[in-house]
Amino acid sequence: MIIQTASHMGLCFGVQDAVDMAIASAKEGKLHILGPLAHNPVIQDRLHQAGIQFIDRPDQADEGTILITAHGMPESVRKQARETGLALKDATCPLVHFAHRHLAQLVDQGYFPVIIGRHNHIEVQGLTRDLASCSVVLEISDIDSIPRVPRIGIVAQTTQPMDRVQHLVDAIRARYPESEVVFKDTVCQPTKRRQLAAVKLASTSDVVVVIGGSKSNNTRQLTASIARIQPRVHQIERADELQAQWFGPHDTVGITAGTSTPSETIQAVMQKLQGWEHPGNLIRTSSVHQAHVSR
Repeated sequence: MIIQTASHMGLCFGVQDAVDMAIASAKEGKLHILGPLAHNPVIQDRLHQAGIQFIDRPDQADEGTILITAHGMPESVRKQARETGLALKDATCPLVHFAHRHLAQLVDQGYFPVIIGRHNHIEVQGLTRDLASCSVVLEISDIDSIPRVPRIGIVAQTTQPMDRVQHLVDAIRARYPESEVVFKDTVCQPTKRRQLAAVKLASTSDVVVVIGGSKSNNTRQLTASIARIQPRVHQIERADELQAQWFGPHDTVGITAGTSTPSETIQAVMQKLQGWEHPGNLIRTSSVHQAHVSR
């Protein structure tokens, strides 16, 4: 068995910075986090163990500090948080701020806002909640929700795969040839790098393991991209979900992970795979992942 890892995988700097801010803030006093900080059970467990409480609305916090997650929040929710009188800390990823700024500029310039992403994702809700009107598009069929207007402005959820985004942008332009369509690329570089690395990994592996939370959008997208190339792909949250029957003695096994997957989870998966060594099998790690946090 040969084990190889994607050149880019694991925690992105936005999630890592948010986790670090949360842990440090919890040491100073009671901390409330608005929504899930990361769609990963290992990180969520770590935060719970630090005594951190999770809330859905600012008015559920009774004392201490409120933390906005890396996914960001609309200005209306920020205002509600300030009105509680509690301390407010903002861990919004700067690349999510970038998407908010581009969307606001398009709206100010008179473009009808279109967001490519999942309508129920916390980041997309943060982008859309304060808009008078907008369309959220994830599939070709969603394009029909866009009204026929002179100007259409498009941004994307930062963790959407770029090939999906470009496909939808092209389809919108084809559907509304009479409209001026402007697209601002707000897919983040960590997502792009991980997608490209995953595709390369899939093309050189007999089986691929994707590590990440079951509710993580970017992890699901990695799995979907890999499955188009290598159908032997398995998505897991923890090492104890690995099953020996997935792997043959002469397989090249590829490992990648979503942007909210901590390094210790990746290492646990690697160690379990290496523990299945049998005499005569070759276990070698190639394409060594040099950093689980990349900017």
